[in-house]
Amino acid sequence: MALDNANKWLGKEQIQDDSLDLHALARVTATLGGAPLSTGDALPHLWQWAFFQPVSGMDTLGPDGHPLPGDFLPPIRDCQRMWAGGEVRFNSPLRAGVPARRHSRIEDIKEKHGRSGSLTFITVRHRYLQDDEEKVSERQDIVYREPVPLKASIGEPMPELQWADTIKPEATLLFRYSAVTFNSHRIHYDWPYTTGEEGYPGLVVHGPLIATLVMRAFVQSNPDKVAKVFRYRGMRPLIAPEPFQVGGVIESPGVARVMAGNEQGQAHVGEVEFEETR
Repeated sequence: MALDNANKWLGKEQIQDDSLDLHALARVTATLGGAPLSTGDALPHLWQWAFFQPVSGMDTLGPDGHPLPGDFLPPIRDCQRMWAGGEVRFNSPLRAGVPARRHSRIEDIKEKHGRSGSLTFITVRHRYLQDDEEKVSERQDIVYREPVPLKASIGEPMPELQWADTIKPEATLLFRYSAVTFNSHRIHYDWPYTTGEEGYPGLVVHGPLIATLVMRAFVQSNPDKVAKVFRYRGMRPLIAPEPFQVGGVIESPGVARVMAGNEQGQAHVGEVEFEETR
């Protein structure tokens, strides 16, 4: 899986403009819940992931449904691609119905070898601009791994949570989130492909969806706190339709430990740095 000429991809940039259209936002609201948004309203945390997506034609998709690499991301073929984690800094909210721009840059490429074989990690930096002001900045960690059979894994037990929501990831939720994020990765909606080709026991819940639900739970349960930084990492997949919890605990002043998991233990972990509003 070695990437030839990796250095030529370092620093590669991409710009995506978006109107943050109210009709598109209404579809996200219908999927994730919440009050309808009007022009100028603040987007909920992490809803930027439903926008700024390149429009890829059917003839540019690989067997897994992802756009073939080699345009912005390096051409690493015959591998399974996953969103491993990242960090998001909230400077101020993006606003609904106001034109915005995402500026993306490949920051780092590293190849490692683990128990599951060869892994290639790509770090992408995103900056979300609106009215010439950086509203949100993000580091996104993407990993490519060899297509080896998955082994069942157990995570650390879920701790006692100060707040928690139970999520029932029905196939319709996964399909709708794939639709509003223009994500055609087949592991989220194509059961025969997911189980037969990639070896999962069922449809895989999107990592970005899990992170969004973790942040939603934090915001709803902590109205006196303003999230400034969110760091997150996927430890193992969550499989539909098995319910899971999203929640967290205040670990120290200004820091919350957040997570998602089920009876098999923690699956996604992270932390939120916050400021008190009163």
